[in-house]
Amino acid sequence: MAQQAYMTETDNGGSGPERPGSRLRRLTHRLVTGWRGDPRIWRRGIVLAVLALLLALVMLVHSRIPNRLGNLGSLTETFLPWLGLAIPVLLVLGLLRRSATALIAVLLPAIVWLNLFGGLVFDKADGGGDLMVATHNVNADNPDPAATAQDVASSGADLLALEELPAPAVPVYEKALAATYKYHAVVGTVGLWSKYPMTGVEAVDIKLGWQRAMHATVTTPEGPVAVYVAHLPSVRVKVEAGFTARQRDKSADALGEAIADETLRRVVVLGDLNGTMNDRALNAVTSQLRSTQGAAGSGFGFSWPASFPMARIDQILVKGVQPESSWTLPRTDSDHLPIAARVKLDTSA
Repeated sequence: MAQQAYMTETDNGGSGPERPGSRLRRLTHRLVTGWRGDPRIWRRGIVLAVLALLLALVMLVHSRIPNRLGNLGSLTETFLPWLGLAIPVLLVLGLLRRSATALIAVLLPAIVWLNLFGGLVFDKADGGGDLMVATHNVNADNPDPAATAQDVASSGADLLALEELPAPAVPVYEKALAATYKYHAVVGTVGLWSKYPMTGVEAVDIKLGWQRAMHATVTTPEGPVAVYVAHLPSVRVKVEAGFTARQRDKSADALGEAIADETLRRVVVLGDLNGTMNDRALNAVTSQLRSTQGAAGSGFGFSWPASFPMARIDQILVKGVQPESSWTLPRTDSDHLPIAARVKLDTSA
């Protein structure tokens, strides 16, 4: 009896074992014949089609979503790539509903998403570069600052920026990084460690009332580079106020003004900007520079939260240099992932 459960009629009327794939062919045949001649395939799934069109519209005109109501526009732009997850859901629902209208409509958000983020899916790293930089929000409550410092130093970065440095922990970071970096400077809660000489170290006023941004000129073998380290104010999502980011936006504008006044041709910005490259609130900064992840990274490079990265709010931005590669580093005891990039300073060739 058990053997008969695996037998099926053959073309000659006999019985034989069911060939692998025959069940799949039968299911496919039923699906195709079920759609064929069904006049309702164009009338079903209208709601799904409308949802697909709305999804495409949100992604297409995200920059027009107003910020007046709880900074809804910036909130949408922060997590914009994740809207793509709705596309396969709509696709499956369209198949289940056997709706040609819904399936055709789903093509539109798929095309828009690929136009916005398709380039991030592929590995654009070149592997070259003559300067490696890294940045890490180490978390003020980091339980093991020394281990975190050693972890990021082991990446081999020539320049290392750290943010959210509490005053009591600064000596710990300085001691842990002393063997790797000959030069360093700490301004407020941010610091820069370098294998090359640094001059012109100064605070950058980002309108906070305390120091969370700095500037230094690093003299590399290829010439001077202006380096900015910044930690913009945090944003919060509140039920009564939405996506609160007014202070972050004000600080971003101030940082953008400082960068615009920079006299050196080569500029590198490292830090936790508490916003993504899609967030219009950072335009004062992002409009002047290129993201190393966008230009030469592999994947989205999400850095926060470290337990399940959903957004790249830690940034490496450059001007006057060529990004060669960009990636996230292994997790430390922080709630952010460290990120790194290699850039080519000599762009004369």
